Amino acid sequence: MNLADVKKGIRLGKSKRRVGRGAGSGLGKTSGRGHKGLNARAGKNMALTYEGGQTPLFQRIAKRGFTNGRFKKSFTVVNIAQLNNFEDGSVVGLEQLQSVGLADNPRDGLKILGFGTLEKKLTVKAAAFSKSAQASIEAAGGSIEIVSKSK
Repeated sequence: MNLADVKKGIRLGKSKRRVGRGAGSGLGKTSGRGHKGLNARAGKNMALTYEGGQTPLFQRIAKRGFTNGRFKKSFTVVNIAQLNNFEDGSVVGLEQLQSVGLADNPRDGLKILGFGTLEKKLTVKAAAFSKSAQASIEAAGGSIEIVSKSK
């Protein structure tokens, strides 16, 4: 006997719910939708923002207020690993980095970050340094100069 031949008595999956077929079916009269209301209607379309009569979130939140966007510092960032392109003992600033294509024209100057290793002794001029970048530059025998961007 093969199981593929057995058809009688085997039901695959759940049978479809047949609604509106009389009170004896268990889903007669209102077809399981209850009495009136939105969920009883055909083609119910409810806004995604509807919260059951509660004031929706987008109406509860503030529409005005403080933002720090105007005062945010916008630096061009360069990692110390990229400074290995320069000659040993040279002075590296924003102009030198722009000339080799490592920096764009920042609003608030240049910031040096400490990713990578620096093998050359450089004097680096920038508006800001991370602590790890400062330690790496000084460990390589170089020095840092903090400069503000002239406007």
